[in-house]
Amino acid sequence: MKRRFLFLENQSVAVAVWATRHADVKHIGAALPTGKRLQRSARIHFFIVILIACFAQPTGAITLERVLQNTLENNPAIQGAKSGLEQAMGQRLVFRSVVWPHAELGAPAGVQAGHRAGESGVKGFFVGRGWLTQTLFNMALPPSLRRGDIEVLIAQQQLNVAVVEQLHAARLAFYAALYNRSLESIRDEQRQKLDENVTTQKDRFEAGLADKSAFTSASVQSSELVPQIESAHSAYRQAQLKLAEAMAIDPAKSTLPEPEGELQFVPLNVDVDSETAAALQRRADL
Repeated sequence: MKRRFLFLENQSVAVAVWATRHADVKHIGAALPTGKRLQRSARIHFFIVILIACFAQPTGAITLERVLQNTLENNPAIQGAKSGLEQAMGQRLVFRSVVWPHAELGAPAGVQAGHRAGESGVKGFFVGRGWLTQTLFNMALPPSLRRGDIEVLIAQQQLNVAVVEQLHAARLAFYAALYNRSLESIRDEQRQKLDENVTTQKDRFEAGLADKSAFTSASVQSSELVPQIESAHSAYRQAQLKLAEAMAIDPAKSTLPEPEGELQFVPLNVDVDSETAAALQRRADL
C-alpha cells in the first residue's frame, strides 16, 4: 500500500509540475511584447506595398504606339480620306445612259423631167422620212477607265497626305506633352528649393545675420518661377487637347490622355543626302 501511495503521489506531483510548466508557457506567450508582433505586421504590409507598386500601372497612361494606332483608326480627317478613296473605287467604271432619244427627220425633194411611158412633162416630187433612236447604254470604256483611275489616284494621294499630317501632329502633341510636363516638374522643384532659400534668408534676417536685400532677392527669384510653372502647365494641357483631337476623344465625356514615359535626349548624326533619298522613296506625298 505504501508503494502504491508513493507511486500515486509521485505521479500527481509530475502532473502538477507539467501543468505548471504549460501554464507558464501560455503566460509567457501571452506576455510577449507587442513590438515584435507589430514588426511582423509592418513587414507584411511593406511587402504588400512593394508588390502593388511593382504591378500597378498608372491609369490613363498611353504610349506613343497606342496614340498612333488610335489616330490611324479614329481620326476624322483620315476617316474622311478613306471614305473618299472607297467612293472613288466604287465609281471607277460607270455606265451612263442618254436621257433623251435621238430623232432625225428627212424630206428629199426634186424635179423629174423627161418622157416615160404614160408620162410627159416636168414633175416635182417630195418624200418625207424620219428616224427615232434611244441609246440604252453608252459604254465609252477607255475614257471612263482613265477618268476612274485618275480619281482613284487622287483619292489615294489625299489619304496618304491626311495620314502623314495627322500622325505627325499626334506625334508632336505627344512629345510636347512630355516636354511640358517634365518642364513643369523641373520648375516646381526649383521653386521648392527657392522657397527653402527664402525661409533660410528670412530666418537669417530675423536673427540679424543678413540684410533685407538677400531676403528680398530670394523672394523675387521664387516668385519669378510661378508664371513659368503656369505657362508649362497650360502648354501641357494644350498638348493633351491636341492628342485628344487627333485620337477623336471627346474631353467632355472622358479624361484627357496622359502620355507615358519621359523624354531622353540622344545626339544624332544625320546624313542629309541619304536621308533625302530615303524620304523620296518612302513618303507618298513627295
